[in-house]
Amino acid sequence: MNLSFFDQFSSPSLLGIPLILIAMLLPALLLPSLKNRWITDRLSTLQLWLINLITKQLMIPLGKKGHKWALILTSLMLFLLFTNLLGLLPYTFTPTTQLSMNLALAFPLWLATLLTGLRNQPSISLAHLLPEGTPTPLIPALILIETTSLLIRPLALGVRLTANLTAGHLLIQLISTATTVLFSTMPTISLLTLMILFLLTLLEVAVAMIQAYVFVLLLSLYLQENI
Repeated sequence: MNLSFFDQFSSPSLLGIPLILIAMLLPALLLPSLKNRWITDRLSTLQLWLINLITKQLMIPLGKKGHKWALILTSLMLFLLFTNLLGLLPYTFTPTTQLSMNLALAFPLWLATLLTGLRNQPSISLAHLLPEGTPTPLIPALILIETTSLLIRPLALGVRLTANLTAGHLLIQLISTATTVLFSTMPTISLLTLMILFLLTLLEVAVAMIQAYVFVLLLSLYLQENI
């Protein structure tokens, strides 16, 4: 039974071909394409409002130099948001529960922000590794600690997203299994666990949205340090 709980996190395949790429493309297919009309429908209006809201929230801390990252950060936010929410539907697969995929998203973007800082302001970027007023005997240790904390950032991004989504999916499956098993023997307890399952599902919807926002927000903060 323990193995079946983790089967939902294995990438589905058809004829030996992994279907994770199709699962990653599905959120983009759900977005309605914009049309060249004076009056748009309600779905397109809602889409534009959501994109403008996300872009505004991400670009406020950044200056004009960071506005060129608006398309990348907003696209990443929408991708993570829709992927996390679609993973809560029954009989679906959540690509963002895979640590390899999250690291593939986090590492290149973190490296891009770091290289941007080293290119535009190398002295300020390197100064972050050594706080001002550090005693001379502590300089080697502090440089090592700051370098380690800098290099661990993409790993922390990927692990945070993976751990939160994986824990939520496991809790939902455990409580749903308990609800099904207890229904025939203890229906009252089963109804109680069903209410807990409903509340947990609402919590996981909030977690899916918050984790997508936190992932992109931390990337924007890393970018803010380097521009």
